[in-house]
Amino acid sequence: MDDDKPLVWLHGEVKTPPFSLEARIEAGTLLRRLQGGERIGLPHSRPMPSIWKRCHELRIPDENATWRIVYRTDADAIVIGEVFAKKTTTTPKTVIDACKRRFKKYDEVIK
Repeated sequence: MDDDKPLVWLHGEVKTPPFSLEARIEAGTLLRRLQGGERIGLPHSRPMPSIWKRCHELRIPDENATWRIVYRTDADAIVIGEVFAKKTTTTPKTVIDACKRRFKKYDEVIK
């Protein structure tokens, strides 16, 4: 556990509500696996290179929504760019643009 990467939250949070208890536990379990260095693939996570290098989208099914957590795996942290309820098959351009801005600003600050 001492080698686990911290979570860096640039935007969003996982809490009940709006997440159901089950969805919050699922999100926490997947994030914990990422912190431990595990690579998670489909159906739980898919690459999002259109947002940023090493960027992915966690998929969390819930009672009334399908939650997404956009994250990036860095050498020293798991960086969370956005948490949102996805209602269409494509990721909204506003979410993609916001994540790009947040990751860029984060990189500028940590240099």
